[in-house]
Amino acid sequence: MRSFGSDNHAPVHPAVMEAIAAANVDSAISYGDDPLTAAAESLFKVHFGPDAEAFLVFNGSAANVLALESVVRSYESVICAASAHVYTDECGAAERYVGIKLVPVPTVDGKLTVESVSAAAWGWGDQHHVQPRVVSITQSTELGTRYSVDEVQALAEWAHERDMVLHMDGARLSNAAAALGVGLADVSTACGVDVLSFGGTKNGLLGAEAVVFLRPEFAAGFLFLRKQAMQLASKMRYPAAQFVALLTDDLWRRNADHANRMAARLAGEVARLPGVRVTRPVEANAVFAVLPPEVGTALQASYPFYVWDEGSYEVRWMTSFDTTDDDVDGFVAELRRLLAQRDVAARPADSHAHVS
Repeated sequence: MRSFGSDNHAPVHPAVMEAIAAANVDSAISYGDDPLTAAAESLFKVHFGPDAEAFLVFNGSAANVLALESVVRSYESVICAASAHVYTDECGAAERYVGIKLVPVPTVDGKLTVESVSAAAWGWGDQHHVQPRVVSITQSTELGTRYSVDEVQALAEWAHERDMVLHMDGARLSNAAAALGVGLADVSTACGVDVLSFGGTKNGLLGAEAVVFLRPEFAAGFLFLRKQAMQLASKMRYPAAQFVALLTDDLWRRNADHANRMAARLAGEVARLPGVRVTRPVEANAVFAVLPPEVGTALQASYPFYVWDEGSYEVRWMTSFDTTDDDVDGFVAELRRLLAQRDVAARPADSHAHVS
C-alpha cells in the first residue's frame, strides 16, 4: 500500500531508526538527564538561537496544548484560523484540559492576517469579555499554504504591540522553511515567534515532538506542566536521539525538500487530467483537488487518502520523505485509468434502430 493520506502514514526515516538503535546500548539516566537529551537541546539552540529552550513530548496535540497552557490564563483567549488543527482536530483538548477560549477566524487560505486578527481581538480591560492573549498560526497551514517571512513578522509585531504572544504550530515547519529556502529560525525566531510546537513525526520521526520557547521567560514552570500532563518520557534518550539525527547535517531539510518536490510533481501531473481540478496553491507537501466522487472512492482502494470536504468532494493528497517518483506515476496512472473508465461508462450506447 502506498498512502497519500498523510505524512504521518510514512515509516520512520532509516537514519532515525539507526539513531534509535545506536541509543539502545548500556544504561542511561532517565527523564532527560542523559547525554543524548543534552545534545538534542543544544541542537535546538543551534537552529533556533541561543535563547531557545526545547522540551520533548510525545505528540503534536500535547505540544500545541501545553505550549498554549504555558502562556494563557483561564480568562484569556487564543485567536486562530478556523481551519487550525488546535481548533478542529485536538478533540477539544485545549478547552478540556486547560480551559482555553479559542476564537476561530474564517480564512480563504488558512492564513491569519493583521486585519483578520484585529477584527477578532477586542474587549481589552472589559471584565465581561475574555482577554485576547495569543495569536496562533500554523506553518505550513492545514490548507497546504505557507506564511512568508514578512507575514509572520507582521503578525508578531501586531501581537507584541498589544502585549500578546505569537504561537506557531510548526507540525510542518520544516516543509515551509525548505520551500522558502530559509533556516528554521528565519521563519520563527527571527520573525518574533514566542513559542513553537515543532513537528518531528510528520518529517520522519517516531512519536517525537517538541515545545520550543523562543522567549525563555515563558519556559518557567514548563518542566512541571509537562510532567503533570503525562508527557515526560522516562527513557528520554530515544526521542532525543531522533531529534539529534533530524537536526544534524540538515536531514530535516532533505526530508522536507523531497516531500515538497513530490507534491509539486503530483500536482503538475494530475492538473493535466480532464475531470481533475487542483483547488489550492501547492506551497509545501499537500495537494488539494476536486474530482468525481465515484472516481475518488475507487482510487482510495489502491492509494488511501482523505476527503477534505464531502460537499464539494475536495480531497487532500499528502506526500512525505519516502514518496517516490514511481509512487506518483502509479497514482496518476490509476487515476487516469479510472477517469477513462468512467468516461466510457457514461457514453450513450450506439443506436441501431431501423425505420420501415
